[in-house]
Amino acid sequence: MPTLRQLEYLVTIVDEGSFTRAAERLHITQPGLSHQFQALEREIGGPLLERLPRTVRPTPAGRAMLPHARAALAEADRATTAARRAAGLATGELHLATLYSISYGLLPAALGAWRRRHPGVRVRLFEHRHAEALAAAMTAGQADVAVGPPPAGWEGTVRHLGTEDFLVVTHTDDPAARSDHAPGVQLADLAEREWVHFTPDSGLADVLDQACAAAGFRPRVAVRTEQAPAAANYAATGLGPTLVPANTIPPHFHGAVLRPHPPVSRQLTAYTRTTPDPVAAAFLDVLADQDLLTPRHIRRRLRPTTPS
Repeated sequence: MPTLRQLEYLVTIVDEGSFTRAAERLHITQPGLSHQFQALEREIGGPLLERLPRTVRPTPAGRAMLPHARAALAEADRATTAARRAAGLATGELHLATLYSISYGLLPAALGAWRRRHPGVRVRLFEHRHAEALAAAMTAGQADVAVGPPPAGWEGTVRHLGTEDFLVVTHTDDPAARSDHAPGVQLADLAEREWVHFTPDSGLADVLDQACAAAGFRPRVAVRTEQAPAAANYAATGLGPTLVPANTIPPHFHGAVLRPHPPVSRQLTAYTRTTPDPVAAAFLDVLADQDLLTPRHIRRRLRPTTPS
């Protein structure tokens, strides 16, 4: 059976694209690395890498083995960290995975509170474009805790954080922002507009498309971007309306912020593969204590309203 060290050799050689650079990174001699890697290939029963003139490329067997090797190394690292935490040998490191929009909107205040409570515990952050990619990364062992929409059929621990509201952003001179019903707007009234949309691989693109479909139309696209803050800024300059999480809109934002009708929201959770260790459990408690989903400055801008 391959050892963790051999798996580390495979991952490092692929990442560096060279036996020479991998040996330097691993602080071993190149002949020693080659010898150990050949032993791994004999164990597997075939080549894992194709040696090219200037680089290496995984064979089909190497590609099949690589994600499992990465997951095994990540799990071993977390096992060591967990043991050190329990033994009081180190302050530890929290590995946290989330979506880009949540990283910008919800996490800064949460991580600030975490730092004040646990200044000795470092945080390593992994960001993803889509909830499916986030769940897949957690399944593969990337992080201790994920913050995002609840994954379907998740077998580990799931803590519900609450509902994240989405808001329409547009230019302050937009007729929708100057109507008697502002700061609310019927999405169907925006059916003929060109929208500031999101790149297709972003989960925010799915949220916008689904909200518009529920209102009976498919949004036309003025421009696409990957990030919610950029979309809000583009919309505020008059490129077209957009739909972003409320917590990504900063204080003193210069655009118009409108509550969509029907409402658009998503459930947010924090989830782990197994029972959270003490550090992960402490971070879940921080998330539960934070009033992060709809910040106060946004609530102040939105008075209750129901368009007719």
